[in-house]
Amino acid sequence: MTEPGQGNAIHGLTRWTAWALVRHDASAVLLRSVPHGYQGYPFGLEIDVEYRLDPGTGLHVAIAATNRGSRAAPFGTGSHPYLTVGTTSVDDCELMLPAAHWLPLDERGIPSGPPAAVDGTLYDFRQPRTIGTTRLDHALTGLNRDRDGRAWAHLAADGGAGARVGLWAGEGYRWLQVFTGDPLSPDRRRKAVAIEPMTCPPNAFATGDNLLVLQPGQAVTHTWGIRVLDP
Repeated sequence: MTEPGQGNAIHGLTRWTAWALVRHDASAVLLRSVPHGYQGYPFGLEIDVEYRLDPGTGLHVAIAATNRGSRAAPFGTGSHPYLTVGTTSVDDCELMLPAAHWLPLDERGIPSGPPAAVDGTLYDFRQPRTIGTTRLDHALTGLNRDRDGRAWAHLAADGGAGARVGLWAGEGYRWLQVFTGDPLSPDRRRKAVAIEPMTCPPNAFATGDNLLVLQPGQAVTHTWGIRVLDP
């Protein structure tokens, strides 16, 4: 339980565990975590994460999970990258999110109903627009994808004319958690936008929504990345 005030377990089981170095070279590093015997998660997974940086295509992240245990294991993965385009605040940045639905939450941050259409809400960024004073800490789904199966989110400075970065989420990532950092300390508040690819929504271990179940010996891999784009 990592958010005792709300009674929640957030940021995932491996957020606070040690990762072992498997290999690295000038452009990539492979890390491994083998969570086993943890209270609340009595399953045996082996998780490999490779971070690779390429001058032409940017950052590429591959997360591979294998069930090394003797029984089926529930599984979901999410990452927490923050995007910035060098501005002092995200308020004047332009944001594009390829999501048609957002997930209503209760005061604890637990889903309070099914996904709702973003039409006419503050969470509709399907067309690029300025963030302004919008506060975001929401899970979005119904992702539009390109012909390679990637869902792209963009953050840009100067109304789209300045620096621009794109985050892509590969197939299997059905959700993006978007966070403008409003509860953070003043030196970090609204300095960047977290756009977090997730395979399942919050509380999926309780609801089963988009939850993956790995059989003994089964493996699954998910990929996402970040790229600097032309204005």
